[in-house]
Amino acid sequence: MIQAKNIIKSFGNLQVLKGVDLHIKQGEIVAIVGPSGAGKTTLLQILGTLDRPSLNGNTILQLNSEDVLQLKDRALSQFRNQNIGFIFQFHQLLPEFTALENVCIPAFIANRSKSETEDEARKLLDFLGLANRINHKPNELSGGEQQRVAVARALINNPKVIFADEPSGNLDSASAKNLHELFFKLRDEFNQTFVIVTHNEELANMADRKLEMVDGRIVRS
Repeated sequence: MIQAKNIIKSFGNLQVLKGVDLHIKQGEIVAIVGPSGAGKTTLLQILGTLDRPSLNGNTILQLNSEDVLQLKDRALSQFRNQNIGFIFQFHQLLPEFTALENVCIPAFIANRSKSETEDEARKLLDFLGLANRINHKPNELSGGEQQRVAVARALINNPKVIFADEPSGNLDSASAKNLHELFFKLRDEFNQTFVIVTHNEELANMADRKLEMVDGRIVRS
């Protein structure tokens, strides 16, 4: 599913990633852990095509057999919309839209029909236990409910891989536990791949694999 080789990222004279290699299989749940400043979020953004690595002769990044480093910006945006879902620490829901409308946005960007999209969004929200909350706006939802809406939004285009950056970092312990269990339920139901940056040891230890980053490198798997 994900093949990365010699991923390097520099910001001026500061080298944040120092040659990361990894291979993640379809349907795997992989946690990336490490101290603040280790490069975890930078790596996640590059793997998720939100940023590009600093290229050299032997850098490779393939997602779902697509060489994403060769895609121009427009093609890369289309690939991202169709193949990748994102879940962030702060749900990033648009406050003026309902839960249903927020979930539908990535599908509308992909030019899917309104009726098909809304039907799929309702199914996802029902699956996530939010059937009675679809017409509520984010400020009318609890933190855990908001994050589940964000999960539904990440799933609406049936992505091959979901990248999550501290997804439970803003939740209480009960909501965090529910969210962690949900990831495994989704993997079992839809065979999606999850790559999760987290400081939550419980979540990291539940993953199929735990990759530890220190100073821009993966030092332990």
